[in-house]
Amino acid sequence: MKKITLLLLVFSAFSLRAQKLHLPVDTTVVTEHSAVINGTSLSYTATTGMQPLWDEMGEPIASLYYTYYKRKNAGDLGKRPLIISFNGGPGSASVWMHVAYTGPKVLNIDEEGYPVQPYGVQDNPFSVLDVADIVFVNPANTGYSRTIPMSGKDVDRDKFFGINADIKYLAEWLNTFVSRHNRWTSPKYIIGESYGGTRVSGLALELQEKQWMYLNGVILVSPADYKAYKTGDPISSSLNLPYFCAAAWYHKALSPALQGQDLLDILPEVERYTINTLLPALAKGGFIPTEERAAIAEKMAFYSGISSKSILQHNLDVPTSFFWKELLRDKSGNTIGRLDSRYLGLDKMEAGTRPDYSPELTSWLHSFTPAINYYIREHLNYKTDMKYNMFGPVHPWDQRNNNTRDNLRKAMAINPYMKVLFQSGYYDGATTYFQAKYTMSQIDPSGKMKDRLNFKGYRSGHMMYLRRADLETANNDLRNFILESLANGKPAKY
Repeated sequence: MKKITLLLLVFSAFSLRAQKLHLPVDTTVVTEHSAVINGTSLSYTATTGMQPLWDEMGEPIASLYYTYYKRKNAGDLGKRPLIISFNGGPGSASVWMHVAYTGPKVLNIDEEGYPVQPYGVQDNPFSVLDVADIVFVNPANTGYSRTIPMSGKDVDRDKFFGINADIKYLAEWLNTFVSRHNRWTSPKYIIGESYGGTRVSGLALELQEKQWMYLNGVILVSPADYKAYKTGDPISSSLNLPYFCAAAWYHKALSPALQGQDLLDILPEVERYTINTLLPALAKGGFIPTEERAAIAEKMAFYSGISSKSILQHNLDVPTSFFWKELLRDKSGNTIGRLDSRYLGLDKMEAGTRPDYSPELTSWLHSFTPAINYYIREHLNYKTDMKYNMFGPVHPWDQRNNNTRDNLRKAMAINPYMKVLFQSGYYDGATTYFQAKYTMSQIDPSGKMKDRLNFKGYRSGHMMYLRRADLETANNDLRNFILESLANGKPAKY
């Protein structure tokens, strides 16, 4: 009886102590750190916490979680670049580039990016923190960021969850951040990965026109351009062929004539064929002559490693999901990854038209989820019982009125300082590297600004930085882009 009474007292004590989960609307935690980055020993502060977003009546309607790294003793802030970093989804937290690409810490993973235990983080000797400060922003409902419903009302989803709403409120939030941290005179850059490419393309113009904040550069990492991506038209379909070739080359599924060459010696030929022959052929649809259809199928088979028969059965329009299932079906029986086709999966059956799951994403979640939760609590000293949303509830997402590609062009035209860098992995089957090249070619139809657009490719996938060699190269490319796009006293004029 005494034991039962004691247990009841213990449970009662815990229930009395239990409190409603609380969202801290406006708070910061600052910690101090040191690192050796790009061969230089430096000290920096990490400021993390929640910063609110207000409505027109001054009421908080959301609070966004961010982490801001600032190098100490870096001199005049007016000359110190600031990088504003977003991931994509939509609905993805900023975790991916934060603890795997540009930040001062990266995951404990092997040289090719596969998870290892114990999970956690290690120093990133290639981070761009030596040349620029960085803030990682989690949009509404990602990470610890949350929308705040008004008393007695539901959240107004139209203010947050759509292409244009997302751009609008993030620009307003950034105005507050830049003011609070005294960064108005700093050269500014925005970087976005995947859907983040759409986001930062739109933000470039929104920041200029509505916040009067002008940028030096925009970086699109494995960008998702919905004008070219998943449209179902001949352009969208044909642009996949160079990726098919890259993935097949990696898995040694090409003929000896191609397999014996280096990947970068093959791809220019496939790109030319795609633009000059395949795209016009697909545009003919069902009226393509039989002989031409057969010739196209044979050439696609030569470049992709799958049979001409299966290509013909798809009317030359091969879905990427079928390719991931088909490439190794009669070899090892494995599927290959969507976001990074170096990764292998095991399906229940070898038959079928699409993989059961994405092996690369499940592999990444192995590493990223424990690492970011550990890192925020133990290194950044930010303690909360809120759940860190790797992927947050943001759907349905309003895709209407997507003019972000042209908005980026207009932002560049208005601002002679602005330059744009594209970074893509050759083995990315979701937002393929040749889609990124195509997007780059379509931003400015006049060709008058093409010298301000640059592309860099890497021998990995969507998150090219997970491969150690590409982590170094991609950061160096980003570092050079920043240094080369600084004004250095030149006036902003044509």
